[in-house]
Amino acid sequence: MEGENMSFPRTIVLLGFSDYPWLEMPLFGVVLVSYILTLIGNSSIIFLSTVEPRVQIPMYFFLGNLSVLDVCVTCAIVPQLLVNLWGPEKTILSWGCITQAYIFHWTGCTECALLAVMAFDRYVAICQPLWYTLIMRPWVCVQLATAAWSSGLANSILQTTLTLQLHHCSHHTLDHFCEVPVLIKLAYGDTTANELSLAIGAISFALMSPLLVLISYTLIVKAVLKLPSADKRYKALITCSSHLVVVIMYFGPAICMYIQPPENSTQAKFMSFFYCVVTPLLNPLIYTRRNKDVKRVWKRILQPQSEVKS
Repeated sequence: MEGENMSFPRTIVLLGFSDYPWLEMPLFGVVLVSYILTLIGNSSIIFLSTVEPRVQIPMYFFLGNLSVLDVCVTCAIVPQLLVNLWGPEKTILSWGCITQAYIFHWTGCTECALLAVMAFDRYVAICQPLWYTLIMRPWVCVQLATAAWSSGLANSILQTTLTLQLHHCSHHTLDHFCEVPVLIKLAYGDTTANELSLAIGAISFALMSPLLVLISYTLIVKAVLKLPSADKRYKALITCSSHLVVVIMYFGPAICMYIQPPENSTQAKFMSFFYCVVTPLLNPLIYTRRNKDVKRVWKRILQPQSEVKS
């Protein structure tokens, strides 16, 4: 090993679903369709939240940021997954693996912070409705989004750069894609400092974010239960339901991925598949399925075209 050690291997084997060759072609079709629909769905939300005045409110501003995150993680992970599913070649070059590690960690940390910010937005909207426009004014929303993105970027640069400084053998095999915890496990030598740094970062994002979401929704439930009419309580809960579903879809697979025992790699593969392929596809659908504002805007945009054709 001493003769083959290097800071980072030139190529890495991504096993993916190679243990199930009969499944690769059907998965390729599913992933390709999901990839196209994910880009279309999230791009439409980014477009609407940017150019349409009727939806330029805090909730849609943060939703637009969430869609940008989904596009970033999808474009970082899915193209390589499609290549591996299509042909016999299951390797990824070092620069591709490093790019995946940086982007995946950045988007993951940023999404943790952004989901907490969105929960705070729902708390203010329901518990402090008279102060909502004052508290969640545009400049405050920009600052909150900037803090989420910049903190995620800082943690990604720190954790990924420290991981890349470790020594690795010349050949490595990964189950699904390149991420910091897996790359740390593949290194040899003392990784105590890396694991400690990763744990501190996990406390800041993976622990504090769900805690803030839980606190926000606890206060929301208390406020909703005090509302006089059942209709108002129903409308308040419906307002929060989309965000709550997205939170569960985000943290649920992530927790399953990282608490799986090492020998149960198959389940971890499918959890990572759900996290990187299915979740970015469903997020736009969840937020817009019962949203009358978005439907009304799309109808107004598409109506002139249908009139011209007729």
